Amino acid sequence: MKGTILVTGGLGFIGSHFVRHALGRWQECRVVNLDKLTYAANPENLADLEGEPRYTLVRCDIADREAVERVFCDFAPELVVNFAAESHVDRSILDAQPFVRTNVQGTHTLLEAARAHPVARFLQISTDEVYGDIPFGAPPAEEDAPLRPSSPYSATKAAADLLCLAYARTYRIPVVIARPCNNYGPNQFPEKLIPLMIRNALAGEILPVYGDGEQVRDWIYVEEAAEAIGLVLERGQIGAVYNVSAGDERRNREVVELLCRIIAAEIGADPSELRSRIRSVPDR
Repeated sequence: MKGTILVTGGLGFIGSHFVRHALGRWQECRVVNLDKLTYAANPENLADLEGEPRYTLVRCDIADREAVERVFCDFAPELVVNFAAESHVDRSILDAQPFVRTNVQGTHTLLEAARAHPVARFLQISTDEVYGDIPFGAPPAEEDAPLRPSSPYSATKAAADLLCLAYARTYRIPVVIARPCNNYGPNQFPEKLIPLMIRNALAGEILPVYGDGEQVRDWIYVEEAAEAIGLVLERGQIGAVYNVSAGDERRNREVVELLCRIIAAEIGADPSELRSRIRSVPDR
């Protein structure tokens, strides 16, 4: 793959891993990282790429139409990969407005830019949360399953997906959608389940679990997700949706108890003492 890849939200957790993957996978490509540098972005994630001739960081809000237009004019990307999103469910429940602005309006702004400056592929990074709750043991959602989002976050991601598919049909924008399951790995934002449990366990604090902890999540290691997204970008069929999963479903409480065993072994602690700090908190 050659040319310029515009990656939005490339200083975030999954986005930064994808930027590294892209630069390593496609030696003849250039990556332009468009990031607003919100609370979820961490410049340290890619600080070592400073001075890399094939990498450029641009501070920009994807909902700012004039700024996005300048980026497309200046860099003429052939490919767009849109990771930029507000993604924390709890924050979306407290205030949905930033989620509507970034996840819906921001995606619309990028689609309009891709319409004015044609690209070879527009890869929208979505989430498996657009499918809503799936009972434990039930078959996983297929890509054509109905969308039943259950939070403002997942509702805005579902809206963005539908907007992308509408632009694909109406304006022939070469859209592809990837819906990853829960990612984990280095540099994850500390509000997320696994890094929060690790931090609290090491700090001697309680390990909060929503409700009875029986909620089931499908987990994938972030570098594997980045590789899968690279495959979708390279080989995905225009207009198609691809679920990105490792098929590793676990209950939340099971994940926390596993972390207790791993951390106890690492620091020479009693795993039962760590487990005793697990506390049920009201479900969001």
